[in-house]
Amino acid sequence: MLTDALSLPDAHVVETDVCIIGAGPGGITAAREFLGHRLTVAVLEAGRFEHNDPIQDVAGDCAPPQGDLYPGAQWMRSRQYAGTAQQWGIDMSGRQPVRKTPVTSAMVAHAPKGTETQDQQGVRYVPLDPIDFERRDWLPHSGWPITKADLDPYYERAHATGQSGRYDYNPDHWADAQAKPWAFAGGRLTSHMFHFGLRDVFVHDYRQQIEASANVTLYLNASVVALETDATGQHVTHARVRQFDGREQHFRAKRFILAVGGLETPRLLLLSNRVHANGLGNQHDMVGRFLMDHPLVRSGYFVTEDRSVLRKLGFYDTRWIDGKMVIAKPVISEDVMRREQLMNTTAVLFPRVGNKGSDPLRWFFKRGPRFRSPAVASARELSMSLKQGKLPPGLLGHVGNLLGGLDDMLFYWWRKNQAIVHHHCPCAHWKNRGVLHQYGLDHGGWSRLPDLEQQFGCIEMLHMTEQAPDPDNRVVLGDRLDALGSRRIQLHWRWTDLDIRSARRAQEIYAEDLSRSGLGRFVMQRDRDVPTILLPSVHHHMGTARMHSDPRQGVVDADNRIHGVSNTFIASSATFTTGGFANSTLTIMAFAIRVADKVKAELATA
Repeated sequence: MLTDALSLPDAHVVETDVCIIGAGPGGITAAREFLGHRLTVAVLEAGRFEHNDPIQDVAGDCAPPQGDLYPGAQWMRSRQYAGTAQQWGIDMSGRQPVRKTPVTSAMVAHAPKGTETQDQQGVRYVPLDPIDFERRDWLPHSGWPITKADLDPYYERAHATGQSGRYDYNPDHWADAQAKPWAFAGGRLTSHMFHFGLRDVFVHDYRQQIEASANVTLYLNASVVALETDATGQHVTHARVRQFDGREQHFRAKRFILAVGGLETPRLLLLSNRVHANGLGNQHDMVGRFLMDHPLVRSGYFVTEDRSVLRKLGFYDTRWIDGKMVIAKPVISEDVMRREQLMNTTAVLFPRVGNKGSDPLRWFFKRGPRFRSPAVASARELSMSLKQGKLPPGLLGHVGNLLGGLDDMLFYWWRKNQAIVHHHCPCAHWKNRGVLHQYGLDHGGWSRLPDLEQQFGCIEMLHMTEQAPDPDNRVVLGDRLDALGSRRIQLHWRWTDLDIRSARRAQEIYAEDLSRSGLGRFVMQRDRDVPTILLPSVHHHMGTARMHSDPRQGVVDADNRIHGVSNTFIASSATFTTGGFANSTLTIMAFAIRVADKVKAELATA
């Protein structure tokens, strides 16, 4: 069923068995587990089916992120039905005929002028690796209270939900006569499979199922501003929804499932502070901490003397097998990660026309930028002070930093405007995706070009990297209010020395073994010996309500239940203890199914 919460009167109370907050991939997956069940379910979505500027503005943060370069929160969340699925932009047209997907009004409205909107787009699916769940002595705060084997049955069901083919990640099972795993020299690298699924499964198909349901009701325009508890603070009684005109509706339920992302989850918990002054589940100041992402790192490029090698890399390009799209990527083996004390990472290989890579400024400034530049820090301090109508302390020092670091300023401007803003426009055609151009991060098909050897002369390599869990990387509440009267968030994010060390060594291993394997001469690209972050965020916000058996070290337990709260679960990437390199969606969906099973079992015996 479908209801617009705007049509409900002020102080209206909805009674239901289960309340799911958020209608992104996690919330939709959880809701589907209750279709046709005896339990009644309310799914609360802050947005509408189409994009709405005032609703989206609520996602904005109160000030630019503090620390290293990182995108603003407003660009990394979609307050709209299907959530982040609305931003999935991997071209899945390929050689395989697939049905057309309706192009949404938001896609048209936000696509740059003169571009075409793609209507066969999707997302990568891949589970976390077994090592990602383990406690690693060299990685502080690592170690989940569950294993990958515990999640495998739910991963398989999530795979079916994503309609992404059989749950099989053995590279040998996806090889054929034209595309085979590369025999990497050195024995330190192996191949890892990724699957893909169409966006329209969530945006269109499952929406129809929910609308036709007799027991699951989707409420649009239902922005939850707080979870209210009983006097003990140990039992959530209702979710409080607020409209822009000040009206409120209350949704009372026996069980609550938070299925919002890694930024919105801590915000909602911190805002729920009527009984617990520090916020729900925040008795030990853990909510919002350990913000992690998957920084995309540029390594450099291989100059290929023997261009026939390009044809042999088809296994690492997107391919259609049995009606599903897959791709393989080189990864560092678990044994090497343990021996070298590295975090998880994967490599993306794709061809380039020439050896300039994507960074034209390097031809003018040979030294390259500095990862943390005094000039950039001074520019940001000056900008924030001037916006507040004042001058910062140490003005002359800031001016000196600016004059002495003009090259850093140019690099910062280029990275911010090209690498982040353009790439993260949700609906931009590939020609407007900034640094990634036509072929890049899973924008494939290049291996099937008839004149492949004549078109390209080098192979670029990027890395999707694991980020170390750091309690100082966090989401907090700021002082500014949004249009609903709630405090906006403030992000604190830095790429730590541990992140840098691991990424640097991983670059070297890839460069050495791939060069010895015949890919060509490797040209390393770094920022004065620091790996170059191409994109600090790929919208994989994790860790801000992390899973741990000890409530002093985490927010949820091994069942995804908030510590100290009897009836509220979180099915979100916020609960990840560590993040590996894997795209978050499949694990989010697995958690959503697992939590739904737990809720059904508890209410069956209640």
